[in-house]
Amino acid sequence: MLHIRNILYYFLAIGSLAHTHELQYEPPPALEQPLGLAKADLGNSPLFSLHRDLVNIESISNNEHKVGIFLESYLKDHNYTVERQYIDFLESRKKNARFNILAYRGSKRQTPVLLTSHIDTVPPFYSYKIHEKVDIWGRGSVDAKACVAAQFVAVQELLASKSISPNDVSLLFVVGEETGGEGMRAVNDLGMKWDTVIFGEPTELELASGHKGILIFEVIAHGKAGHSGYPWLGKSANHILVPALAALQGLQLPSSEKYGNSTLNIGSINGGVAANVIAETAVAKIGIRIAAGDSNDVKELVLEAVKNTDEDMEVMFYGGSYGPVDIDHDVEGFKTITVNYGTDIPNLKGKHKRYLFGPGNILVAHSDHEHLRAGDLMSAVEGYKKLVKAALKS
Repeated sequence: MLHIRNILYYFLAIGSLAHTHELQYEPPPALEQPLGLAKADLGNSPLFSLHRDLVNIESISNNEHKVGIFLESYLKDHNYTVERQYIDFLESRKKNARFNILAYRGSKRQTPVLLTSHIDTVPPFYSYKIHEKVDIWGRGSVDAKACVAAQFVAVQELLASKSISPNDVSLLFVVGEETGGEGMRAVNDLGMKWDTVIFGEPTELELASGHKGILIFEVIAHGKAGHSGYPWLGKSANHILVPALAALQGLQLPSSEKYGNSTLNIGSINGGVAANVIAETAVAKIGIRIAAGDSNDVKELVLEAVKNTDEDMEVMFYGGSYGPVDIDHDVEGFKTITVNYGTDIPNLKGKHKRYLFGPGNILVAHSDHEHLRAGDLMSAVEGYKKLVKAALKS
């Protein structure tokens, strides 16, 4: 019979990967219309110096301690009250514990508007570099340390110009967004509420009107090990798994006019131990980006497809699945966009208005050539300022 399991959270075991190995890359040709900024100008600007310092601190998911310590100290030096929030009690007892950061300039931790982004990155790490006075390279230069730096500077400039009061806006920087959102889910335990939350992710300086949902799961085939010269004495888990994957690839997944087609990705396959041994176990890890409907509906499609292939199959669904997420996009002066990636938006509960905005292009964010145009970082500051002022007027 088909077995079904659910586990609470979706974690990728990447915390120990590539911490000491920098990625090698070739910079692109010089872009047209350079900004005319010297490297010294980038280093002297509070925006660019903060961005540089953040990018130069390796903070692959599950290893965010150092960047948290840096950011905590930086915010305190700029007269913010800073609160740490550990993911759970066990995390707080670790030597290099990871923690979320809540920061505010006023006397109240509860503000009407919250600016938030994440401080973890995907692997592998590579450090900050400037190319042709235009492009800033490095892991997290786009996703999402550009948002962290731009959000902080936006609040600073709004306060300096007296466009807002210290009790109007707070900052929240979380861990674990790239591995399922455990950092943002922990924020729900604070018992706080905001009127508007502005999330930072790369949207090419456009307001996102929504993003696809996600369903992550494993398909596990159970066989019987034996000598490959006598296959009738065993049962190959690999032979069981292959038809199930073919059935999943043939699924008619839901689509919508807004988000297009749902897509399925077989991210990894692992089965057996040697060519002369009948495989006892085989596992495929799969992700579906959901364009319409509820994640439970897609689960049913998956189960139906798998159960018709072999009885010695198991499907294990990871927690945190959800359908498409519609996002507020009612501020004038912005173009709008829909995105295919997931965010922390569904992980933060509440009835607040939700905006998604940030500099950079998601297509380079997890790549070996992650980079950001310096001018986009400056434009992001202006975009966040505009969103904060609009939120306070609504």
